[in-house]
Amino acid sequence: MSKKVAYITGGSKGIGYGIAEQLIGEGYVVYITARSQSGLDQATAKLNRGGNEAVKGIVCDVRSLDHQTAAVAQIMEAEGQLDLLVANAGVGHFASIEDMTPGQWNEMIDINLTGVFNSVKACVEALKVSQGYIITIASLAGTNFFARGSGYNASKFGLVGFTQSIMLDLRQYGIKVTTIMPGSVSTYFNGRTPSSEEGWKIQIEDLGQMVVDLLKMNPRTLPSKIEVRPTMPPSK
Repeated sequence: MSKKVAYITGGSKGIGYGIAEQLIGEGYVVYITARSQSGLDQATAKLNRGGNEAVKGIVCDVRSLDHQTAAVAQIMEAEGQLDLLVANAGVGHFASIEDMTPGQWNEMIDINLTGVFNSVKACVEALKVSQGYIITIASLAGTNFFARGSGYNASKFGLVGFTQSIMLDLRQYGIKVTTIMPGSVSTYFNGRTPSSEEGWKIQIEDLGQMVVDLLKMNPRTLPSKIEVRPTMPPSK
């Protein structure tokens, strides 16, 4: 297989890490980002434990277009191409509108929505050249609203709409765009720690496999929006 290069935001743990792990198995060179150098060092050490050095880390913040532009420039200088963007970085704060702070609201909109805009904006010219792929990681919260989720719902509803719109903008260049909308996933999201009791949830490797399957689909066919749920959640 000819060389393929992927860029994953928020790839040091959780869904982004699971996707990176699966892409390594497909021969991809993978760049992951996080805001913490220590987090990147731990993730890249684990992902490269086979000794192939296929994963590289970049410290940057998706809230900054300058950071994203610099990260993509670094990738292009090192690899000469970019084939896949996985816009995965996200955050969640859950509270009633009475209790939610402006800081919590702004952080969710800035990371979950504007951060994806910044990532796509930085990558789009390189992806035109490669006729590459953009995958955004949204949520079922992007179509199903719930109490105490006003900020998170707003960011994910916006992300789903944004992704579907750029899909129409960019397919004229041969760029494919998909949004994946997971339900309950066993991750560290929102301060949780995965445990053996979460075996019923979607696992990060499941979403990594989904990304691989999308990349292998015939180019004439585009699943533009995918909802993903646990098969058998616990009875309430």
